[in-house]
Amino acid sequence: MTPLVRVQNFSISRDGYGAGAGQSLEHPFGHADPADFMSWAGATAHWVNRTDPGGTYGLDDYIIRDYAINIGAEIMGRNKFGPQRGPWENQDWQGWWGDEPPFHTPVFVLTHHPRPSFTLSDTTFHFVDASPKDALAQAMAAADGKDVRIGGGVATIRAFLEADLIDTMHVVVAPVELGRGERFWTGPEEYTGRFHLERVPSPSGVVHHFFWRR
Repeated sequence: MTPLVRVQNFSISRDGYGAGAGQSLEHPFGHADPADFMSWAGATAHWVNRTDPGGTYGLDDYIIRDYAINIGAEIMGRNKFGPQRGPWENQDWQGWWGDEPPFHTPVFVLTHHPRPSFTLSDTTFHFVDASPKDALAQAMAAADGKDVRIGGGVATIRAFLEADLIDTMHVVVAPVELGRGERFWTGPEEYTGRFHLERVPSPSGVVHHFFWRR
């Protein structure tokens, strides 16, 4: 089976923003509250950060369990990796996730300021100054026949969409409005020329949007 390029569990606001304005170390989503985007995931039984028993089952939990299936590598933008901009002033910074990142695969971070790769647990971060096409070639080689996930943020996913490199996309629209920040879309119809679209409302209040190539 041909490996796929996938966007998964990418949460945005009802007015189309994937992050708020003013990202910082203390506020990874800018002025937005991360809970507004991710409470649907955090409530599930199989949420990766769950430390206590319980949680919901059903549609949201099924989607969370699917997150890591057949993923061999991830590509993310520098803004997802961390809040620093420009040349790396502090290479001790190793991401938001601590000693056990949730990726469990090679991760390729897109940046105009490469730095040496490093490994935390079973995740190796590589920093590449490359076009979407070239970054994808590197990630596909590392994925060893499995799929590649485009992890975000907004600018990175849009760049891969503009390069026509996405095969399937799952976008979660949360019932919150941000008003400003990094806009992902004005509406899902922007992509229905190239993709089929199925909308599935969840009891949690979010609406799952599934896209696959026509």
